[in-house]
Amino acid sequence: MVLDEEKEYPFIHGGADKVLKSVEESLGVTISVRGNRLLIQGEAGIADSAEKLISEIREVNRNGYTLKPEDVTYAVKSVSEGKEVSIKQLFSSNIPVSSKKRFIIPKTEMQRQYIEAIHNTDIVFGIGPAGTGKTYLAMAMAIHAFMQKQVSRIVLVRPAVEAGEKLGFLPGDIAEKVSPYLRPLYDALFDMMDIDKALKLIERGTVEIAPLAFMRGRTLNDSFIILDEAQNTTSEQMKMYLTRLGFGSKTVITGDITQIDLPAGRTSGLVEAARILKDVDDIMMIYFSERDVVRHRLVQKIVQAYDRYEKRDTEE
Repeated sequence: MVLDEEKEYPFIHGGADKVLKSVEESLGVTISVRGNRLLIQGEAGIADSAEKLISEIREVNRNGYTLKPEDVTYAVKSVSEGKEVSIKQLFSSNIPVSSKKRFIIPKTEMQRQYIEAIHNTDIVFGIGPAGTGKTYLAMAMAIHAFMQKQVSRIVLVRPAVEAGEKLGFLPGDIAEKVSPYLRPLYDALFDMMDIDKALKLIERGTVEIAPLAFMRGRTLNDSFIILDEAQNTTSEQMKMYLTRLGFGSKTVITGDITQIDLPAGRTSGLVEAARILKDVDDIMMIYFSERDVVRHRLVQKIVQAYDRYEKRDTEE
């Protein structure tokens, strides 16, 4: 494989060694760069798959974008399992956001389908375990929609205090009471948008971060609304929330139905809504699994090491 030093400068000098190492480790091939040539050694079929994958990574880089190892983790893992996954297809679903990252791309096929569903549908449910990017990608789509003037405001909502919303028992004013429960939404927002700009938008009310109780009695027009941790809504809260959607608005509801903190005997509004609305046209249900969990590669190695240790300890 011949490299073009001039046209592929971002690939050769932009951290390609880490990306190539990720491909090596996952596919069991040896990759070396000699001058302007990239050599791949391994079993015929695997080496061919590695070459195809690297060719797509190079093509994306030639378009001015530098992919990081975590951006290609899913594709590399899928190829190692004998599946066909296209980096270019995943990249075609990139979300431009106003940050140093320039864009956010889906790291799994289900994330790509999630982005597509949000783009094409006004009500989308993202259901699955933590770490699958449900809220993060919804936030990216909200910021992109705002940047493109598709909506005039962003509203981020969470049920507070483990769905009980008994804010009166907590010290401080209302902002101090709800702030800890809304922190993950702030973190995602600040990760994609300049902090000063985000704070100004929050100050003007263009970006609103609020507990679910504040949605009662409102109708939200021309807005992108995200309801996070929706597994901790009651049936009544979920119905109330879904009927707040106004003209020109879009909403994404996210949650993990294995982490419900409601009191015993209370039905999760997310579980009930998924059952009631599953056949309603123009409402999309996207279900993530453990395969869609995206974490730092060292976290995966740590988990594997602990699994081996615990298994050995059990056997002894």
